[in-house]
Amino acid sequence: MTVKGRWGAAVAAPLLIVAIGVTPAHAAEYQRILNGTFDSGKSPWWSSATTPSYVNEGRLCADVPAGTVNLWDSMIGQNDIPVEAGQPYTLRFTATATRNVSVHAILQLPVAPHTTTLDKTAAITGTPTTFEFTGTSPSANLHAQLSFQQGGASEPFTLCLDDVSLTGGAVPPGGGRDFGSPVHVNQYAYEAAGPKEASIVDASTTPVRWRLLDGSGTAVRTGLTRVSGKDPASGDHVHIADFSSVHTSGSGYRIEVGDAVSRPFAIASNPYAALRDDALSYFYASRSGTPIEAQYAGAAYARPAGHLGVAPNKGDTQVPCLPGVCDYTLDVRGGWYDAGDQGKYVVNGALAAWQLMDAYERARAQDDTAAVRDGLLRIPENHNGTPDLLDESRWEMEFLLRMQVPDGQPLAGMAHHKVHDLAWTALPTQPDRDSQPRYLHAPSTAATLNLAAAGAQCARVWARYDKAFAQRCLTAAESAWRAALAHPDLFAPRSDSVGGGAYDDTDVRDEFSWAAAELYATTGDAHYLPHIDGQITTAGYSWRDTGALTDLTVVRLPRRFPPAMVAAARARVLKVADRLVRDESEQGYPNPNLPADGAYVWGSNSVTANDAEIIATAYDLTRRPAYRSAAVQALDYLLGRNALDQSFVSGYGERSSRNQHNRIWAHQLDPTLPSPPPGSLAGGPNSGLQDPVAQRNLAGCAPATCYIDDIFSYSTNEVAINWNSALAWLAGFAASR
Repeated sequence: MTVKGRWGAAVAAPLLIVAIGVTPAHAAEYQRILNGTFDSGKSPWWSSATTPSYVNEGRLCADVPAGTVNLWDSMIGQNDIPVEAGQPYTLRFTATATRNVSVHAILQLPVAPHTTTLDKTAAITGTPTTFEFTGTSPSANLHAQLSFQQGGASEPFTLCLDDVSLTGGAVPPGGGRDFGSPVHVNQYAYEAAGPKEASIVDASTTPVRWRLLDGSGTAVRTGLTRVSGKDPASGDHVHIADFSSVHTSGSGYRIEVGDAVSRPFAIASNPYAALRDDALSYFYASRSGTPIEAQYAGAAYARPAGHLGVAPNKGDTQVPCLPGVCDYTLDVRGGWYDAGDQGKYVVNGALAAWQLMDAYERARAQDDTAAVRDGLLRIPENHNGTPDLLDESRWEMEFLLRMQVPDGQPLAGMAHHKVHDLAWTALPTQPDRDSQPRYLHAPSTAATLNLAAAGAQCARVWARYDKAFAQRCLTAAESAWRAALAHPDLFAPRSDSVGGGAYDDTDVRDEFSWAAAELYATTGDAHYLPHIDGQITTAGYSWRDTGALTDLTVVRLPRRFPPAMVAAARARVLKVADRLVRDESEQGYPNPNLPADGAYVWGSNSVTANDAEIIATAYDLTRRPAYRSAAVQALDYLLGRNALDQSFVSGYGERSSRNQHNRIWAHQLDPTLPSPPPGSLAGGPNSGLQDPVAQRNLAGCAPATCYIDDIFSYSTNEVAINWNSALAWLAGFAASR
């Protein structure tokens, strides 16, 4: 018998080799490998730097060099494979090589203590051969590594693999997950005078009794639940316990329903001032180009300055463009590291800076003197006569201004889209130890309009504190606006995603409207008015979709816009807020985010916070208590009253996220490093499952449960500046009176 196909011409049928015994009868056929047929390309497979690999005719092939010393000097592999202690696993693969070689197939932990499930040798020839090996895992871990090691070769050869399979274990992918207590609460604190509800997973179709226990375990209030029914995003059948009538401050409260008890929580008069301050302090800890000092950030978070051109850094002080983009260098030091990587992006950075400056403008309009005081935050600029909210936002604004193409150059006035490493750095990598070369990426219309919007706002808020800086911001904003009009279709490509995110955007009508609104609010120049046409929708806003910011700017500054424009914007904001409040109330968990397609997006927690900001703005416009309650209850969702019984804010709640994806704060990988600082918001549930850890461990998840607190799950557990700015804004609103 012969076979044809990806192995080329007709060949002898593959020989099945059983290397160690037979597969145990009880070994489940739970597949642990992703893309073992290579039909989806190479990802998530990797190879050593010495060993170029590529997909050829549906096989993963690697060019193995001669002259290496150790087996592990030349490898092909796949990481983040979940294994269970005491469970058998069976590895199968088909292989061929351009000469007769021995290759080691190893399943083990890639870091100490390197516990090994199997380590077997395969004799590979030019004839496609199928191998099968079995082994038992001595320990449980989500991050085992399968590698094919072939270093130490005396002559070079090409190895090709196909149909790689690893099966076994007792728990299927996506199974065996811990959803905590069925009684889900805000694990941090409820306002004494505010709404206080718990969500209880219970199959009963009639109300059940709940008890509120104080810190000593004494029942201080009892009641019957309200049956909410099936929650669409999680599939849970949910009841609601309302204990809003309890106003006594204290800690260690719990809700008890039958044998189930919630996580502990506090009741306090104003619990959210601390969260506001921690969420804002996140930005100092994320600063680039300056030492992070223990006296401000705490000893665990102190670190040297990164990316200042001090070896091994290539630095941000004299950064060239990618080849073919420009022939100059720019000093683009400063700013905030964007997310889990150490890139800096104009679109994300401008939005985050805008939210901090908008929090300042809101606080001034609402006479919230606590939020705009000098000395609010633990930063070097406190007590300098300027509100700390503005001091922190200025650190990013200075960077944004440096990203503008200088006069005399082609595309003068445009903004470079981003700056980051040539390739992805390893986790963890401290900023001062990053040896990657860094490059400016091509200017884009979206980045330019983001600079115009944030620059115009900067000019407005800084006019009373630093007129020279305000004028710099305005000059840059007006120059960016003119450049964007001249180049309205320079779009960042989706493919530019090696070493940093692409942040592609091919529809910038919304950015034109937002920038025009900010420029008109600052200058009163009527020529911006025809461009103000963005409108808020229930889709909210994000770094890519900024149309809603037009209406939010108009209603924030009603005296600066024509009355008819203000009335229309106000009506739209209230209509959208009403819809978001309804969406929140119709779910078992208080999330205003109810996507029409049922899918949660990357960074869904920022969608929740941004939606709550819209609701909070409606409260500012009307003073209707229902709006304030709905906005504050969105914080309940972020702090644990969700389908996962998980607080997504580090340091806030008994079961809070602590392993967010980040190269600086990586305690999960290196015990000498800290976890993310208190007040860091995890990205949250993401139906897309775009990383291998999520794909393996969350298979089949309901949208609201597609989250794992693991540092390698970048698609569900990353941190980002524009997510924390949303949390900071919302916590500031909740803390205000």
